[in-house]
Amino acid sequence: MNFFDRLHDRIASVDSIVSVGLDPDPKRIPDHLAEYDLPRWAFNRRIIDATHEHAAVYKPNAAFYEDPDGWRALEETVAYAHGKGVPVLLDAKRADIGNTTRQYAQILETVDAITVNPYMGRDSLQPFLAEEEAGVFVLCRTSNPGGADLQDLELASGEPLYERVAALADTWNANDNVGLVVGATNPDELEEVRELAPDLPFLVPGIGAQGGDAEAAVEHGLADGVGLVNSSRGIIFAGEDAGEEFAAAAGQAAAKLQSRLNQYRE
Repeated sequence: MNFFDRLHDRIASVDSIVSVGLDPDPKRIPDHLAEYDLPRWAFNRRIIDATHEHAAVYKPNAAFYEDPDGWRALEETVAYAHGKGVPVLLDAKRADIGNTTRQYAQILETVDAITVNPYMGRDSLQPFLAEEEAGVFVLCRTSNPGGADLQDLELASGEPLYERVAALADTWNANDNVGLVVGATNPDELEEVRELAPDLPFLVPGIGAQGGDAEAAVEHGLADGVGLVNSSRGIIFAGEDAGEEFAAAAGQAAAKLQSRLNQYRE
């Protein structure tokens, strides 16, 4: 089965479309974990133990792991998540050309899906797209305010750039492994992108700390019931002031988001 078939089964088995972002900022990891060899791994393991019953996927952001101990922590995290039956989507926003992008794509031997940047065009994404069993989420309309600097630029056709990206991604989906990253902070844009790409599952960030629209994220983010709504800081740091009980608070936050989103699912 390809990634989206596996994701469909995972969503059905846990009745959840929650993506838990594993972004273990070293400055925010509880002090009592500092004694461990890999504090980020120690933190993630406890978060996974507390949230896996509510998680459709885990989404570690590569930025929090890009040092020797970090890559070790990520490797342990991926293996542990897989041991709990949860797929892993690496938020890396990769793309390049030639040997470089082929090298980047080798990470799909370890994780189940990845985010990619379409700015360099299809050839920069081809090694990812060619991995039939992996998921490839193309950045389309991001939730950060500065995303408008480029994504809202009007093309000669009259359409904004993010709409062209959505239409192109739809044509790149020959292996049924392409999804889109579309933020929850503008519901109207979510709806527009869904109309352009009716069959592509969305990864919808911006719920939680960024205050995105949960109802719109569910209504427009799912394709045949498959899609993901992500929360990172809102879950993993929900117990930031709870000391050794931080993981229990994260579990409660994940369960709360699951329930909140499920009220809008059919």
